[in-house]
Amino acid sequence: MSKPRKPKGRPISGWLILDKPMDFGSTEAVGKIKWLFNAQKAGHAGTLDPLASGMLPIALGDATKTVPYVMDGRKIYEFTVTWGEERSTDDLEGEVTHSSDKRPAEEEVRALLPRYTGVIQQIPPQFSAIKIAGERAYDLAREGEAVEIPSREVKVHRLTLLKAEKDRAFFEVECGKGTYVRSLARDFGRDLGCYGHISELRRSFVAPFAEETMVPLEKLVALEALEDREERLAALDAFLVDTSEALSALPQIRISDDQAHRLKMGNSIILRGRDAPVAEPEAVALAGGRLIAIGEIAGGEFHPRRVFG
Repeated sequence: MSKPRKPKGRPISGWLILDKPMDFGSTEAVGKIKWLFNAQKAGHAGTLDPLASGMLPIALGDATKTVPYVMDGRKIYEFTVTWGEERSTDDLEGEVTHSSDKRPAEEEVRALLPRYTGVIQQIPPQFSAIKIAGERAYDLAREGEAVEIPSREVKVHRLTLLKAEKDRAFFEVECGKGTYVRSLARDFGRDLGCYGHISELRRSFVAPFAEETMVPLEKLVALEALEDREERLAALDAFLVDTSEALSALPQIRISDDQAHRLKMGNSIILRGRDAPVAEPEAVALAGGRLIAIGEIAGGEFHPRRVFG
């Protein structure tokens, strides 16, 4: 019987908060970071279009277990809508499908914003990763198929007009999971009767990571010049954010090393003390500042669901 293959790369864990450049795909970015860090595993928390720049949180190693918690977080985008053309991709990349000579006044644009704030119904772009009968919408769109994508409920927490010019307007939006900024631009243009598309898009925030934690790709690539491998990897590792940061919104409990050992073996532990929580649907167990497990607290016991090395 053959031995199981040893995973390639280092068993390193943590989050790299990449400042993704334009014209660089999210999957391509993950591959580059995985290679630079010589990591065994890597994944991102929310696709950023190639024509968009900004925050792309990339999880390495055990941090990949926390990706769903970041995917569910709020996001902030700064974006520019250019009026006069609607495009097949709802951004600069696509072909022009509708055009208009009309240009909206600033007052018209401001009056539109309340309609797109709060819980709204939104139809994702034709060129999106939404699955239609098992196929990605963008694959069907590239083959020339017109697909019916059902509308879905998304939440826009805040929508601000930063500046308005004759041919374009600048916005900032804070939104929840699944919101397509390209769809906002498309729908703005249709409602204003002038058509529109995204001409610039930057993501500045993905909860819970702050904007100042972002690292430009060129800064990481520059470290390839270091000939000493250990020195190079140590310099890269210094940019990592601890895995537990992704779980900062969850209740936290402090446990002993003995309790940590029990959790890592898949066993539940009893939580003692006057202030010990009795019930929580999800909580984080930490021992000496180290992330040990995510689990449920019920009946005064912590039941592990995901355990970390």
